[in-house]
Amino acid sequence: MNVLIDHAGLDGHDQLAALMAANLHPPIGETLDFALVELERGRVVFEGSPSRKFFNPIGSVHGGYAATLLDSACGCAVHSSLPAGQGYTTLELKISYHRALSDQSGPVRAEGKIVSLGRRVGFSEARLVDAQGRLCASATSTLLVFPLEAAAG
Repeated sequence: MNVLIDHAGLDGHDQLAALMAANLHPPIGETLDFALVELERGRVVFEGSPSRKFFNPIGSVHGGYAATLLDSACGCAVHSSLPAGQGYTTLELKISYHRALSDQSGPVRAEGKIVSLGRRVGFSEARLVDAQGRLCASATSTLLVFPLEAAAG
C-alpha cells in the first residue's frame, strides 16, 4: 500500500498530520502493529501492541520491536519540526532496555521529543512505556537533516 500523500509545500508537522487525518500508516507500522497517535511540533507518540508474533526464541518480544518504535518516535519528533522541503535520516540510535516486553505488556507507548535541532543535525530522545506506565526501553538519536530533491518529472 502506498501511503504517500502530496507533500508539496507541507512542513513536517503538516505531512504527519495529513497522514493521521487520512488514517494512513506506513507499511512498517502495519507490519509491527503500531501507529502515530499524538502529534505536536517537536513531540510525537506512537502506540503499539506487542504480541507473540514478535517473540524471539527465549519467549519475549524481540528487542527490534522496541528499537523500531523508538527509532520512529525519535525520527518523527524531528520530522514534525522540519520546514517544507527538508528530510532526515537516522545517523545513530542508542537503545537501553529496562524491562522485557511480552504479549501482556501492551499497549505500549513510545514518546519522542526533540532535544535540539539545527540546520544539519537533530538530536532527539524517546521513552517506551508499557500499559502500566513502566519504562521498558529508552533511546537517544542523532539525525542528519538534508534538503529533499524535487521528484523527477
